Amino acid sequence: MPKKIDHELRKEKILQTALKVFAREGYRDSNLSLIATECGISRPTIYQYFKDKEEIYYYAVKLVTGRMFNKYATFAWSTDQDYVCRITTICLDIMQTANEHDGELTSLVDVMLQMKKEGRDFNEIVLRRTAKLTILFKRLLRMGIKAGDIIECDVNKVADHLLLLLESSCFQVAFLDTFDMKLSQQLVSTYLEFYRPCQAS
Repeated sequence: MPKKIDHELRKEKILQTALKVFAREGYRDSNLSLIATECGISRPTIYQYFKDKEEIYYYAVKLVTGRMFNKYATFAWSTDQDYVCRITTICLDIMQTANEHDGELTSLVDVMLQMKKEGRDFNEIVLRRTAKLTILFKRLLRMGIKAGDIIECDVNKVADHLLLLLESSCFQVAFLDTFDMKLSQQLVSTYLEFYRPCQAS
C-alpha cells in the first residue's frame, strides 16, 4: 500500500529548504533543482507544488502573515484584557516570534533585497499581506476608544506607527547582531501606554 503523503507538510519542507538555499547561494544562483535535491525529492515533484522561485517566496510571505493574522485575530476577541493590553500583547508577540526565527527572517528579507536589485519590488505584496494586521489594530483602537480604555486619537496614524515600529524591529532582527529586543519591546509598550487615559490620583 503506497504511503500517504501530507502535501501541506511537504510544501512547508520545500519552503524551509528553499529559504536556506536562498540564504546560502543567493536568490539569483539558486534553482529548483538544487532545492529539490536538498529536499530529497525530484525536480518534477517540486513542480507539483511550485512553478518557480518567485512562487516559493510568495508562499512564504502568505504562510507567515496568514498564520500570524489568524492567531492574533483569535486572541484579540477571546481575552478580557483591556484594549491597550491586547494591542501591546500582539505587538510584543510579533517581535518575540521574529527574534526566535531570525534566520528565516534574514532569508526572507535577503531575498526581497536581491529581487529589488533585479528590478522586482515585492513591497506591494508585503503591504497587501500585512493589511489585515493594520485593520485589526484599527478595530482594536476604535473599540478601545469607545470602551474608554484608549484616549481619542488618530486611529489611522497610530496603526501606521505600530506597523512601522514592528517593521523596524523585524529588519533589525534580520540584520543587526547588536539589536536589543527588550529595549525595542519596551519602546512599543511605552508608546502604547501614552494612549491610555490618565488615572485620577
